[in-house]
Formats: sequence, structure tokens, C-alpha cells
Amino acid sequence: MNDDERNIVWHHSTLNKQDRQNLHQHKSVMIWLTGLSGSGKSTIANMVQNYLHEKGISVYLLDGDNLRHGINKNLSFSEEDRKENIRRTAEIGKLFVDAGVVVLAALISPFDIDRQLARSIYNSDEFIEVFIDCSLDVCENRDPKGLYKKARAGKIKQFTGIDQAYEKPANPEIIIETDKYSVEESANILLSFLIDEIKIMEVGKDD
Repeated sequence: MNDDERNIVWHHSTLNKQDRQNLHQHKSVMIWLTGLSGSGKSTIANMVQNYLHEKGISVYLLDGDNLRHGINKNLSFSEEDRKENIRRTAEIGKLFVDAGVVVLAALISPFDIDRQLARSIYNSDEFIEVFIDCSLDVCENRDPKGLYKKARAGKIKQFTGIDQAYEKPANPEIIIETDKYSVEESANILLSFLIDEIKIMEVGKDD
């Protein structure tokens, strides 16, 4: 620990997460969607966000591309910078969860060690890993942003699935196979899981 760290003291708030969850009248959790580019992460997350909002749930979507336009704009796609991208996103999400808000994060997040690091900063029941499982062939055929075509042409380096690995989650809370289900069906699968299994509509309790 350096001198600067010794001089930083945590300031405790008189309001806590339970107070904020009681105000919102529902649990607050991080719902982390991981998968290849083109698998449907952002589209599914946006549909789920809209549904939860309509039901009176305070919800916010952290999209990987959008974050790279702002707080993560100085990061590349190297393994080191991807790690920092995940760390920053997880820390931002933790603030939302502490504020009593349901947060959806849609990021490729290709490396298991980085996703586990993200999970480690939350309470055990607050981090929901959603593996948006879709084959590389299907994702590449979709190629909604034309990124695979650029990667194959060598115009994009360190592109996940082409010249950078994607490590599938070993034990995600839920797997949604988007090469078998439509976007609407996939969103409904996730919604049903959140409502029935996570009971997101209920007020949370402190651990």
C-alpha cells in the first residue's frame, strides 16, 4: 500500500443499498451478457431493459460499444485493455446496484478470468452471468456491423473469434442459444429466468 492509498478513507453513507432497494421496490443486480460479436447481446439486453422499464423497474443498460465512446474511449482491444474495460464496467455497474438499480451489461468480455474478476466485486446473488451462445459461423454470417468482413480482410486486429480467442463461460447462471431462438424468444427466456428464478420483482434483503 502506498502513501496515497493510506490517506484515502472510505466514507460511510447513512443510506445503504437496502434503503434504496426498498425505495425502488425491487432487487438490484448486475446482469452480465457475454458472447461473440453478432450473437445478439445488445439487442436482447435492450429488449429486456424496455420490458423491465414498462414494469416499473429502475434499469440501466451498459453497452460495451457505447462505453468505448466515453469512459473507455482510451482503451484498445489488447488483452490488457480488455481487462481494464471489464474492470471499469464492473465497477460502474456496482455503483448502479448499490443505488438500487437493475443493470444490464452487454460486452463480448472474451476472457473467463476477467469475467470472474467482475463477478468477485459483487455479492454472490447480485451477479448474473448470461452466456449468449451462438456459433462463430452464424455470427459471421449475420455480421450486422460488417466487423467480421473487416477482420477477415486484416483491417481489424485482435478481433474476437478471428485472431483473438473467446473463452466460453464454464458455469453461467443461464445459457441462451441465439442460433436456435429468435431475438424475441431469447429475450423472453431471459425475462422468465429473472422473474421466476432471480425474483427480480421482489425487494432484496441484505446478505
